Amino acid sequence: MTARPDTVPEISPNITGDADIAARRGLARQKRHATGLLVVMAGFTLGSYAFGHGYWIGLLQASAKAGLVGGLADWFAVTALFRHPLGLPIPHTAIVPAQKERLGRALGSFIASHVFTEAEIERALGRLDMPLLLRGMLMDPRTASLISGASTKILPHLLDGLEAGRAQELIARLVPRLLSGGALAPVVARALRALVDGDRHQEVLSFLLDQIRLLLKSREAHLHQLIEDRVREQGGRLMGWAIGGSIASRVLSAINTELERTDPRDSELREAVTAWIRDEIDLIETDPQRGRDLGEMLRGLVTHESIRLWVLDVWARTRGVIEGDLDQDESWVRRLVSDAVARLGQALETDQAVRAGIDRAVLAITTQMLPTVRDRMSGFIAQVVGNWDTRSITEKLELRVGPDLQFVRINGTLVGSLVGGLLYVLLHALFGGQTG
Repeated sequence: MTARPDTVPEISPNITGDADIAARRGLARQKRHATGLLVVMAGFTLGSYAFGHGYWIGLLQASAKAGLVGGLADWFAVTALFRHPLGLPIPHTAIVPAQKERLGRALGSFIASHVFTEAEIERALGRLDMPLLLRGMLMDPRTASLISGASTKILPHLLDGLEAGRAQELIARLVPRLLSGGALAPVVARALRALVDGDRHQEVLSFLLDQIRLLLKSREAHLHQLIEDRVREQGGRLMGWAIGGSIASRVLSAINTELERTDPRDSELREAVTAWIRDEIDLIETDPQRGRDLGEMLRGLVTHESIRLWVLDVWARTRGVIEGDLDQDESWVRRLVSDAVARLGQALETDQAVRAGIDRAVLAITTQMLPTVRDRMSGFIAQVVGNWDTRSITEKLELRVGPDLQFVRINGTLVGSLVGGLLYVLLHALFGGQTG
């Protein structure tokens, strides 16, 4: 036999105003019900002695006594949770006030260890469907606009952080370390082999040939004079005057002719360059010393002062272009960010690989952060509970669970009365009039 309330008042963790008043009234009402039932049992116990003896009077006495004892025991247990019963400092009473810090640590440890587990987090993320949520945000024009606007606003601060912070110093230390030794050789070899296998090196060679032709054309007069002067120095003024100009013209013409012969894709020079590149790739892959030499050469190149100054100049110019563009109404950087946001939203809608990648990334990041989050959460909960006012937390807990605890008292009284009556009937059946 159990009794349940028709309604249990919902009480927020921070009870104020009307909610506080309603909670107190509800708790007082349930206390009156439980205490009233206890008084009824006491009345039945005392009143039964006024009616003499008999089977039914004995049954009433046994039921009332057991109900009274059960009700008093549950009253003591419920009261001992929050305060000392009758104000008496009985050991192991007023449990909540005395064990507040311990309860906080236990609560924090329980939540961290049993709620924020990897399995629970993975299930929660699976139900959340992060790619779908992110896609909905990115496909919403207002949200996408806010994200794009926020991204472009923080971009100058990000550039400041990269320039003023330790990013440059870190890169300056990291790049030479990565390039030193032979670790870079396999990467360079694979990149060059992919370039040659795809015949992309021919485009690079064509570009270099075009640049050489343009350079020769722009400096032709200077080179012509330089060759004449060289002939004059080596052969004398008379020879320089007689054939210096002719030799210079022939040299420049021969260079242009060789460049023209090299231009076709099937030229011997191009084939020779391709063969040389393939031989170098084989050496890089098989000769450790060649790999180390390559790494040292690249390291020396990127750490050279002129290269460093050139990179800083390129960085300054690039930053100036970006910051100047962001000040414009029609900013290509802002448009680029907006297009990237839109493309990401579309990819999340149609590309399963991207969706799976987002899921894996979110799960990996969350799992990696989980141990630290658990430890900090456990400590945070313990600290918060420990800092709560003892009287306040006791009152809040009692207002929250008190109505149910009063029904524990009611149930204890009723169950005790029922058990007492059943025992009386059973014992009377077994021993007859010997039960009293």
